[in-house]
Amino acid sequence: MKDFYKILGLEKGASVEEIKKAYRTLAHKHHPDKAGGNEAKFKEINEAYQVLSNPEKKSQYDRFGQTFDGQSGGAGFGGQNPFGVEFDFGNVNMGDLGNLGDMFDSFFEGLGVKRKRKTYRHGSDVEYVQDITLEEAFRGAVKPLAYKTYVQCQECSGVGHFAKEGFSDCATCNGRGEIKEVRNTFFGSFEQVRACEKCSGTGQIPKKVCRTCAGTGRVKGERTVDISIAPGIMDGQLIKIQKGGEVGERGADPGDLYVRVRVQKHELFDRDGDDLITRRKFKLADVLLGRKIVIDGIAGEKVGLEIPRGARVGDPVIVSGSGMPRLGGYGRGRLIIYPDVNVPQKISPKAKKLLEDLEGEL
Repeated sequence: MKDFYKILGLEKGASVEEIKKAYRTLAHKHHPDKAGGNEAKFKEINEAYQVLSNPEKKSQYDRFGQTFDGQSGGAGFGGQNPFGVEFDFGNVNMGDLGNLGDMFDSFFEGLGVKRKRKTYRHGSDVEYVQDITLEEAFRGAVKPLAYKTYVQCQECSGVGHFAKEGFSDCATCNGRGEIKEVRNTFFGSFEQVRACEKCSGTGQIPKKVCRTCAGTGRVKGERTVDISIAPGIMDGQLIKIQKGGEVGERGADPGDLYVRVRVQKHELFDRDGDDLITRRKFKLADVLLGRKIVIDGIAGEKVGLEIPRGARVGDPVIVSGSGMPRLGGYGRGRLIIYPDVNVPQKISPKAKKLLEDLEGEL
């Protein structure tokens, strides 16, 4: 690999003025029209100057030891071009690096590998929130959801035109449906083939476009779907309904609908995963005497519990299998009850005397 700095008698990092000065001196000395000139040496000096005087080429040379226009360095693949494709690696704009996907599409199409092109815009996904009660989250439900989105145009059956009126060849792409253009990338210049925007890649223009949808095949409207809520569904969980989103343009695939479930706060129960937490008031006598207490569960069922003797006031009582159903139908979580003792504001003289007698035991 040639050392362009050495050819000009410079150190790497030389300034623009130093490069120009060295070139002028050496070019004058070795010019083939002068006595004692050297044509091969003059070409070598000129080659070095063409690279180092160009900011982009100089940057490439300083970073990679070569430029990508064939002036220095070796070719990949052992100097061979295995694809037989001619590349022009000159005057590349580094900003084109963001178009590598398009560049490689064009590259492989040049090798005969065709890739399917999008001709019409796919419908967008949409997301809505569905509020449900904790009881509905417990037992499951089917909820109707009405929402605004793009729907199929009924006037043209979603195609955007009237086929019986006929078509004409697209003047922009001459009926080919494709437009070729040259793209400059970091790796060189490539011929890119893209779908014609005028005819959306079909090569034909309908003679009569639907005025209702302006040729898009869709209009703003309302859709209604039934949302199936599974028992035990969590707050914030997403439900996906395929093809429930916006209708695509001119028959293109619709997007999907995502429904985010929001479980409303309950007046008696809080939820922690599959567990339900509640705080209930009990009579002091029931607590002291260890009586069995019955409360209503989330589904309206009767749940029996006993506060263990010796338990401190405020300690939770846990009843297994009385919480929320686990997704998939694998049992239920726990019901966790925090008891509050209901202390009477007034007591009779008889009750007061009994408490005084029992003071040493309480």
